[in-house]
Amino acid sequence: MNSYNNNFLKWFRHVSPYIHLHRGKTFVIMIPGDCIEQQNFPNIIWDIATLHSLGIRLVIVHGARIQIEKELSKDNIRSRFHEGSRITERNHLEAVLKAIGSTRFQLEALFSSGLPDSPMSGAKIKLRSGNFITAKPQGVINGIDHQMTGKVRSVDTDAILEIVAGGGLPLLSPLGYSVTGEVFNLSFADVGISVAATIQADKILIFNDDGPIHDKNNSLYRQLTIEQCETFLHDQHDHAPASSYFSLRACLAACRRGIPRAHIISSMEDGTLLKELFTRDGNGTMVYGDHYESIRAAETNDVVGIMNLISPLEKKGILVKRSRELLEKEIGYFTVMEKDNMIIGCAALYPIQDAAAGELACVAVMKEYQKDGRAKQLLDHIEKKARQHGLKQIFSLTTRTAHWFLEQGFVETSLDRMPASRKKLYNYQRNSKIFVKSLQEPVQLSTE
Repeated sequence: MNSYNNNFLKWFRHVSPYIHLHRGKTFVIMIPGDCIEQQNFPNIIWDIATLHSLGIRLVIVHGARIQIEKELSKDNIRSRFHEGSRITERNHLEAVLKAIGSTRFQLEALFSSGLPDSPMSGAKIKLRSGNFITAKPQGVINGIDHQMTGKVRSVDTDAILEIVAGGGLPLLSPLGYSVTGEVFNLSFADVGISVAATIQADKILIFNDDGPIHDKNNSLYRQLTIEQCETFLHDQHDHAPASSYFSLRACLAACRRGIPRAHIISSMEDGTLLKELFTRDGNGTMVYGDHYESIRAAETNDVVGIMNLISPLEKKGILVKRSRELLEKEIGYFTVMEKDNMIIGCAALYPIQDAAAGELACVAVMKEYQKDGRAKQLLDHIEKKARQHGLKQIFSLTTRTAHWFLEQGFVETSLDRMPASRKKLYNYQRNSKIFVKSLQEPVQLSTE
């Protein structure tokens, strides 16, 4: 047997454990528009097709930044940006949609190829696009109207997973649709991270021009914990500027939202996707974190963490201000959500005297973790606790988050409907809306 065959067998046997490891897992692959313009891009498509054939469940999210700029430049238009976000003016939207649509068609054509003796031969990938993203406008930020630039409001998780389960490959563009029928230009990073978090992907892989992360001395970072990643980004002025910082911030955001592993890989070097997934040392930079979380009764030593969490909301007038002394006194009413020994969420249930009811108060989740239903998890825990104490109703007062309470099954009520003991404490100056939810015991099915 010649050396080529020996090397092939050695390589194939070395790769086999990774094939077993990744089969059946769900990966989100993010492809920026710049990458699509590069000479190496057809090879990336071939490598993605290989992953698909190995039984890995894939979702593709593409960007179109450079394509949008080229389309706008045809009419001598230059976009304005605010804090890194493109301001999509309404009269520019047609050109933006044309650029994104053209990019999507290009991807669909590449995934549909299948010439004999090519890596795509026999692949027959069922690519599926659709209105998977519900969006809302960015709105006015620091006095600047972002017009038709939006952000992800929700993801049609069931539709995406149905395609994946059927052997298809969902392809998502940086667009979202509102309930009013409008279309918004989105950050493709926002789309990719939101999708990965809601479908509970095992990995997110982000292509970029610069490849893995290096420090100012050109030392390579193969792995970064969340804490190391935060430090690196905080000190980025000490390092050479690179577009990798965009990818690294996306990796950090993904891990904060519960994705176990986020990878940055080069779009310039051939085969980086396969090398990253099927070799021991990988080929890019991986950000990882222990996503263990727990919900538990609060303790006195949690007071500082709760204060750090609620202080910004108190300053904005969203929550009623509580002193440290009051928190220490009322800590027994609080429930906390903890992640890596850090308080990332809290809620309190105060019993209402002379009534089989309680008041839900001080619901707060750290900004980085506000999506993915963590507030609802806290509410579910509180409701279970309330039922255990024989409570029949939960009231809550709010000035800013009425829509959230409605979505959780609360109904708006009047002050007259509140128990007398709580009615006397109502703050007319805050003019809070009052919501109530009945706590009905789950129906028990007969086993007879």
